[in-house]
Amino acid sequence: MKFAMSYSCGKDSTLALHKMLGQGHEPVCLVVMVHEELGRSYFHGADGDMLERYGKALGIPIVACPASGEGYRQAFEEGLAKAKAMGAEGACFGDIDIEANREWEEGCAKAAGLKPCFPLWQRGREEIVWELIRLGYRCIIKSIDRRVLPVGLLGTVIDEAAVLAFQAAGIDVCGENGEYHTLIVDGPIFREPLCFEIGEVLEFGDYAAVDIR
Repeated sequence: MKFAMSYSCGKDSTLALHKMLGQGHEPVCLVVMVHEELGRSYFHGADGDMLERYGKALGIPIVACPASGEGYRQAFEEGLAKAKAMGAEGACFGDIDIEANREWEEGCAKAAGLKPCFPLWQRGREEIVWELIRLGYRCIIKSIDRRVLPVGLLGTVIDEAAVLAFQAAGIDVCGENGEYHTLIVDGPIFREPLCFEIGEVLEFGDYAAVDIR
């Protein structure tokens, strides 16, 4: 099946893409939501140059969808419609078990005439993180909730020590409640690693993020 991947540049959507490729499906494009004012991908903060590099490293065209909060759904459905015009038959998502998210995405996919796919659905959250580590993906911690995680984790790679830190903090190891977000910079489906530099730490109330370019 030809499919569009709803891609955040983070760990869950990357593992979902990995699973789809392993099953022999053909990616048509990566649909990435971009914050209209900031010029960065929503939640994971990849800038325009980095998104171009993702497309090159993965060998898959990027369909960037600039949106404000109010126009988010419309922009996403328009992105999926572009994917369908490129030949996509399905839309793939990296969600694990939050029903409300799945319902929203299924509605968007169906509005665009695409079959929704959820290759990680109902997988164990810890199982997902350990599989990413075992497969050799480099997941950089991009942002954290300072109320539950130390700022010192920013810019580090998710490894066994990081998982132990997550467990000690008592958070969801997969970060499904927004405890942290990641950027994947290398792994089995990458043709080449992303070269990057880590900049300053930025604080936004209860949250902190590191500038990765």
